[in-house]
Amino acid sequence: MNAEQNYLEINRQSWNNRIETHLQSEFYDLDSFLGGKTSLNDVELKLLGDINGKHILHLQCHFGQDTISLTRLGAEVTGVDLADKAIQSAKKIEKDTNSNADFICCDIYDLPNHLDKQFDIVFTSYGVIGWLPDLDKWAKIISKFLRPGGKFVFVEFHPIVWMFDENFEKIAYNYSNSGAIIESENGTYANKTASISQENVTWNHSLSEVINSLIKNEVEINSFDEYDFSPYNCFNKTIEFAPNKYRISHLDNKIPMLYSITATKK
Repeated sequence: MNAEQNYLEINRQSWNNRIETHLQSEFYDLDSFLGGKTSLNDVELKLLGDINGKHILHLQCHFGQDTISLTRLGAEVTGVDLADKAIQSAKKIEKDTNSNADFICCDIYDLPNHLDKQFDIVFTSYGVIGWLPDLDKWAKIISKFLRPGGKFVFVEFHPIVWMFDENFEKIAYNYSNSGAIIESENGTYANKTASISQENVTWNHSLSEVINSLIKNEVEINSFDEYDFSPYNCFNKTIEFAPNKYRISHLDNKIPMLYSITATKK
């Protein structure tokens, strides 16, 4: 079996390999989170609105900080992630924070075999769809788990960002999905000098692929926005031009770095 065919196991190992580094990193600042600080950013908070009493499905939740942050705003939240070590950590943090979040460890394409309910909101954000080969399947999952009239909230790094090499000096990758990208990396975005290495299998997805996958699966687009910053200092050669707003230093505001979509299940 080649790497593309075995992408689930390779990527599970990749994220399991990062978990201890992420838990200890300044990037995730777990101590402040345990003390009550939210991990959610202004972008997604504005899109979500008042979620008190809402039932939320959080796809690709990593070790659950955003999931638990949503519960602190009064929502009942189920987080889903592929990596078993991430979900183990999420469950521990959930107990440590007296949260009422639930967590499921599975590939999101396989979620119908693990969960049978619908939600007011499906939420997913930041560096998520690149790990998925088929956005039609992704949109089918979103549609299946949204109740009629339910809301999809999505914030993601802009596909233009993924066209560049790691130092944003030249175009190195296709804008559209041209097949699996199989790479090895040293360190991780949360600690670039960490003494870990892992293999990753990812895919680039154009805006049209994302939007059309949702439209095809009875999810009606309500808003689409682009942003010329990242709320995370996870790329090389960045500057913080405002609190928690980062751009590539030599590109300034010339490229979009994020986009967001809100949509409604028909």
